[in-house]
Amino acid sequence: MARRSRIPEFSEASDAPAGEALCPLCGRPLGTVNIDRHHLVPKSLKGKEQFPIHKICHRKIHATLSERELLRAYHTWEALKGHEDIRSFIGWVAKKPPGFYTRTFTSHAKKAR
Repeated sequence: MARRSRIPEFSEASDAPAGEALCPLCGRPLGTVNIDRHHLVPKSLKGKEQFPIHKICHRKIHATLSERELLRAYHTWEALKGHEDIRSFIGWVAKKPPGFYTRTFTSHAKKAR
């Protein structure tokens, strides 16, 4: 039996054609390259449900937050978007094309833990 992934619907305005999947973090069209899958509850902590997301958005989440932080406080898209570093990243990446990818650096706050 094929596994189906759930792609959440968004009401945010976008340049995406009707019905095109959007990244649940940044809201840009997913496109066809540089796509990962993100577990809102980390897989290592028994998370099952996964969502398609831009690779750069996925890398930013894990460069910024530990798996314990994701489990405790950032296991919804709204909570992730509310994090100061993620919110700043979304503002920056919103101007990039769907397939854009560049190296993501670990945040200084995460390194200090």
